[in-house]
Amino acid sequence: MENIFIENDRTSRKLRTLLSYQTALYQYKKLHGLARISWGTWLIVSLTIAIWCITAYQVAVLSGAHTLFAILANIMNNAVDIKDNDALSTVLINYGAKDNDLIVQGQYWRFVTPIFLHANLLHVGLNMLNLAVLGVFLERLVGHLRYLLIYFVTGIVSIIASFYFMPQEISVGASGAIFGLVGAYSIFVLMHRRAFPKHGIPALLWLIIVIGVNLGIGLFVPNVDNYAHIGGLLSGCLLGWWFTPLYTLSPNKTLVDTHSLARRWPLALLTIASVLLLAILARLLMGG
Repeated sequence: MENIFIENDRTSRKLRTLLSYQTALYQYKKLHGLARISWGTWLIVSLTIAIWCITAYQVAVLSGAHTLFAILANIMNNAVDIKDNDALSTVLINYGAKDNDLIVQGQYWRFVTPIFLHANLLHVGLNMLNLAVLGVFLERLVGHLRYLLIYFVTGIVSIIASFYFMPQEISVGASGAIFGLVGAYSIFVLMHRRAFPKHGIPALLWLIIVIGVNLGIGLFVPNVDNYAHIGGLLSGCLLGWWFTPLYTLSPNKTLVDTHSLARRWPLALLTIASVLLLAILARLLMGG
């Protein structure tokens, strides 16, 4: 008799998890118009590419290119391997790259602006491709506001990690925030593992392999800021635990997302305040 109750309880938990997973996955289909479009992702992608076009133009001009052909040639010559690091560093610093000396002097907006800056065509292309694929899916899953919260909080935390652990490096890129999205989705899968075949073990192993490979690349490829990646990933896991959808049946038999911002807005405010405190703490510990 006890085994029957245990089995029934397991079946019940699996059904509840499956219901939560399916609801979260297809909730966006109930929306209409702009609310159904992943506008947060496309806005970030468009803005980031536009900023890269401006900085790439500035780098080309600073390197001595003045005609359209020369500017395009300079951009393509630097698409994979940077030929003029001095010009690139100058432009990126002017536009808001993470530079510890300038942050210590009071330019704290540099904890945010590096997320929108990229070094070359390969850098921006890979990051925006990953963001377009993962971002559209995750924004549909968690909704626009939670998506933007996760993206920007993890992006800022990644810059703070770079600021503290790699003080000598000038850093730019959205990869920390993208790792944050991966971390948040990994926790969503973990919470809904009973909805996957074999309790989600293959799906979780695949995510671990993807994360491991990407972090491993940073060990062998120069100028890759793995501290930023790890900072984004860990903060993304934490935010995923707090804010990715988890649907339960209310007493009146309606599905309720217990992790929605409407229910967890105090935690969202606390998260933002904690990031500010983390930035202040990192600044104090760095001295200067």
